[in-house]
Amino acid sequence: MTYDLRRLRLHGLIGRIPKSHRYDVTPAGLRIALFFSRTYARLLRPKLAQIMPAGPPGDSPLRAAFDRLQAEIDRGCEEEKLVA
Repeated sequence: MTYDLRRLRLHGLIGRIPKSHRYDVTPAGLRIALFFSRTYARLLRPKLAQIMPAGPPGDSPLRAAFDRLQAEIDRGCEEEKLVA
């Protein structure tokens, strides 16, 4: 944990509260955390749901492109006789 706290502090995401063992989130750290959480919620999670095989089948262009990519990877492995 010490390593992780040190890295966050050196990158300016958190700041140490003087004379204590506590840390506080900096304004830049809060902006970065909000950016990543919103990016995950709005982009990554919905798009990954479209391409995951366990999810409902979709007719999205992203799902079709992912299926073509998977087929090409499988074909390349078969040509090179690679075991998955």
